[in-house]
Amino acid sequence: MSQKPISGYLPDEAPPIGKLIVFALQQILVMFPATVLVALLTGFDISTTIFASGLATLCFVFITKGQIPLYYGSSFSYIAAICSLQAKYLLTDGSLDTATYIRSAQFGIVMSGLVSIVVGLIIHRFGRKLVEKILPATVTGPIALVIGVSLAGVAINNASGYTNNVPSDIANVNWIISIFTLLVTIALSVYLKKGVWGQLPMLFGVLLGYALASIVTLTTDYKIIDFAAIGNANLLAVPKFTLPLPNWVSVAAIMPIAIATIPESTAHLFQLDLYVNDLAKKKGVTKKYTISDKLGLNLIGDGVGDIVSGMIGGPAGTNYGENLSTMAITRNFSIKMLSTAAIITMVLSFSGTLSGAVSSIPNCVIGGLGIFLFGVIGAQGVAIMIEKKVDVFEARSLAVIAVILVIGIGGSYLPNGQLNIFGMQLPAIATAAIVGIVLNLLLSFKGKEKA
Repeated sequence: MSQKPISGYLPDEAPPIGKLIVFALQQILVMFPATVLVALLTGFDISTTIFASGLATLCFVFITKGQIPLYYGSSFSYIAAICSLQAKYLLTDGSLDTATYIRSAQFGIVMSGLVSIVVGLIIHRFGRKLVEKILPATVTGPIALVIGVSLAGVAINNASGYTNNVPSDIANVNWIISIFTLLVTIALSVYLKKGVWGQLPMLFGVLLGYALASIVTLTTDYKIIDFAAIGNANLLAVPKFTLPLPNWVSVAAIMPIAIATIPESTAHLFQLDLYVNDLAKKKGVTKKYTISDKLGLNLIGDGVGDIVSGMIGGPAGTNYGENLSTMAITRNFSIKMLSTAAIITMVLSFSGTLSGAVSSIPNCVIGGLGIFLFGVIGAQGVAIMIEKKVDVFEARSLAVIAVILVIGIGGSYLPNGQLNIFGMQLPAIATAAIVGIVLNLLLSFKGKEKA
């Protein structure tokens, strides 16, 4: 009895138009909560942030010549640095001069994009060996793990509906919906491995979780979903496009954070290479997808994405682990699918009603999905170290991994994710990345790693 062919789409493949749109919507749903959350936390316009995400993704696809299927979204790594600028733009009455604050932050975001481009050009010129020396798996793996685990608090808070701010009975209802969403998503991803159904666990998980939340809202006194917000939304909501305001304070605060996103982006690229070639092998495709060799191009695309987003009024970002996790789970790496998602995202940014509907997805549903997705991001960090055969019993590797994990994870749970060192407020993930890179280079002089 012959086995059924493995379902899935490689980067240069595309589903039929109907499936293409459905798969694209799933990518949008996965990207939307985190991207919007960054806008809410930093004060950026939500519609502009959504539009910038889609436009930056299309620019990334163009720059990388359609060879790297990754989606650009707002990065959590920049939140603390951007918000730190607010104190400079407080008015005499204590309110925030939001317009000037946002425009100043945009300038820092644009400049941070230059960091990624310069590093990408260096790698493109001198080859991948240079970055493997500076960013080996002993650094990129733990960084990916830190990013996933550091978001665990966000997922749990969402799942409980922010327990500290709501009565325990409402928190219990939120937990029921979260756990239902989590279990349904996991069950669909595990047991529906083949065909179209097996490629949509995230979408169906969100829809089923939303359906349960709707039933609770309509049949009980627990108003989990605010349906009035959907009805009151304007049909059209034009994004607020603004130009950057040159400000060197914002450059000093935001530009260094790009260093943290470089290991993150590198880790995503190596993960993508692993998953795409595994799918190609299972499908019997002889073509080798040399995605990991395009690290320089990937970083240049990331930098262009930051510049494009910053120029029109969007926050800084990077390629999204959530979307990569979804592609890995659904085995759908189609460039055309991601491009379609980007275009739909840009269209949605002009629709107040549709944006309101997506925004109405309750935190508990997002949290249930986040527990799974953020965990997958962390697990992918472990996958990198396994794939690259990192010897965790070797003293140097163990030292680098240990320091990155403790600084990154420990610092992420401090107020605003900031480390207070010698009077300086340093972002935990960026600090962990820099310390890991420097420590690895210093210890490299003591000898080579075991084969």
